[in-house]
Amino acid sequence: MTNNIELDSVEAELEMVELQISELLEKQTKLSSRKNKLLQILEGACSSAQPSGSSKPPKPSFSKQDLQHYEESDFSWSKEVQAKLCNVFQLSKFRPLQRAAINLSMSGKDLFLVMPTGRGKSLCYQLPALCSKGFTLVIAPLVSLMEDQLMYLKSINVPAVTLNASSTKEDSKQVLAGMTDKNSPFKLLYVTPEKIAKSKLLMSKLEKAYNMNLLARIAVDEVHCCSQWGHDFRPDYKLLGILKRQFPKVSLVGLTATATSNVLKDCQKILCVQEPITLTAPFNRPNLYYEVRFKHNEDCTHQIAELIRERYKNQSGIVYVFSQKDAEVVATDLQKRNILAQPYHANMEPSDKSLWHQQWSSKKIQVVVATVAFGMGIDKADVRFVIHHTISKSIENYYQESGRAGRDDGSADCIVFFGFADIFRISTMVVMENTGQQKLQNMVAYCQNVDRCRRAMMAIHFDEVWNDDECNQMCDVCRHGNDYITMDITKHARDVVAIVEMASSMDEKLTPLKVCDAWMGKGPAKHRKTLKVTSLSRVEVESVIIHLLLHGYFSEDFSFTPYTTHFYLKLGRKAALLKNDNHSITMKMRRVMSHATVKKVSESAGKNSSAKVEGKRPADSDDKKSVAKKVKILP
Repeated sequence: MTNNIELDSVEAELEMVELQISELLEKQTKLSSRKNKLLQILEGACSSAQPSGSSKPPKPSFSKQDLQHYEESDFSWSKEVQAKLCNVFQLSKFRPLQRAAINLSMSGKDLFLVMPTGRGKSLCYQLPALCSKGFTLVIAPLVSLMEDQLMYLKSINVPAVTLNASSTKEDSKQVLAGMTDKNSPFKLLYVTPEKIAKSKLLMSKLEKAYNMNLLARIAVDEVHCCSQWGHDFRPDYKLLGILKRQFPKVSLVGLTATATSNVLKDCQKILCVQEPITLTAPFNRPNLYYEVRFKHNEDCTHQIAELIRERYKNQSGIVYVFSQKDAEVVATDLQKRNILAQPYHANMEPSDKSLWHQQWSSKKIQVVVATVAFGMGIDKADVRFVIHHTISKSIENYYQESGRAGRDDGSADCIVFFGFADIFRISTMVVMENTGQQKLQNMVAYCQNVDRCRRAMMAIHFDEVWNDDECNQMCDVCRHGNDYITMDITKHARDVVAIVEMASSMDEKLTPLKVCDAWMGKGPAKHRKTLKVTSLSRVEVESVIIHLLLHGYFSEDFSFTPYTTHFYLKLGRKAALLKNDNHSITMKMRRVMSHATVKKVSESAGKNSSAKVEGKRPADSDDKKSVAKKVKILP
């Protein structure tokens, strides 16, 4: 009997040691990978003309000297390009990498262009289209994107047309005829990937245009949609490889604001592009201010309305929401608060979408309340704010959606409202995506973060090296002095993990909201005597649970019904570590408390707990006011 007890003890200890080894190996792998990337950059192995984040040194097929050649050299088309830049697009100079991208495209090279939202990717195929014989075929994922581009091109007298599900028979007939007209009645033809996949008539016309040398180039906008590893995967994009197979002599340019090197490699295979040249611009948009706010309750519309009225009077903006229903509800709520707002989502009538888009572009309405259906490629220059009513499903999505602000290089705000329940709504939505949960957790970590520059969080995600000083206090963390504390939450972790463990032993499943209730003593009466009720506030409870989920003490457990998907919490692989008395968990939180209350919270966390002050208190803080504030452990 004694031997059996000892064996159980040894096996339990071995399990914990294996977990610790696994944790350390995981950390070693991440640090080694980061070290190698930094060494590559410091040694000059990664040029600005290569995809950032490559794990191997790039092939020397396109060197810095080559990039310099396409940036500076005088080509036969250079005078015409410069003239149309000034006379048609009303621009005096190129932005970084635009001239190189245009010259490469005019030279017939296949090209991937990774450039932040608002840095002028569209110009890199629109301007060459004006300087080439025939027309440029543009594949875009959304009708809203095409309409936005067409409105802009029409305003500067550039002939451009579209073929999509909303096109009339008469319009379609004229466009198809124009494709084989030697006089080229239009210079840009916008189509959706679905049109390429389903219209044999379109493919037939493209083939005739190709044989007549009228198909100048192919531009695939939002090229990351090709890859199922990308954040906006679209199945019809996977069929676009037919274009390069059928029209091998036509150059292809793929454009995106967010794509890692692995996504680009996948896109290269899908599009059947042999050896594309990749130009990658720095991700940073210095004029954008990034901020995370916490929802006081699930409906934060009143917070958003107050913000718009006080800070953005008569200024254009976008409010992104989770669902089509949210778009309708939030738009109506903003209207009731005297804000000119209209909804935009995929299920609306095409005529309504066009109307609201045009009225927003012409400032007849102030705010578009939209799902992600209103997004990629929207090119309104004077958007002063992009507010997220609900967090995005990934950092890539958030970077692109928020990047619709400040395209005129004027200052603009990107604010995301972070709510506990939203995490699990989105989690059930992305459950079928290959990397959906990990990408969502990265976004949640961005919102939970209190001690690192917001841009630094994005830089790590996009494999770029970042110096926090470059932020110039253009994020809430840098601007407010990193005012946070580090606290020991080990006792709290053991208590809440015990709740999920007990439920599991009774074959019960708990949603995160029920775990919160049970921990706060609001669960079923039969359990209250056996559970340790916490003295933490609701916000503190939610923050601790999110922290444990992000760090592997909890994990996701999904249940599917014919009508919906449910999210439950179960014990994660690190939960066993809490049985070891020497194991501890710390968590960084915003400090809105005096030293006396820090001590009080520390004592409530257990005798061995500690609270360490790590940030500087902002210069403009008021110590007297902070003493009076209630203790809050905020992410």
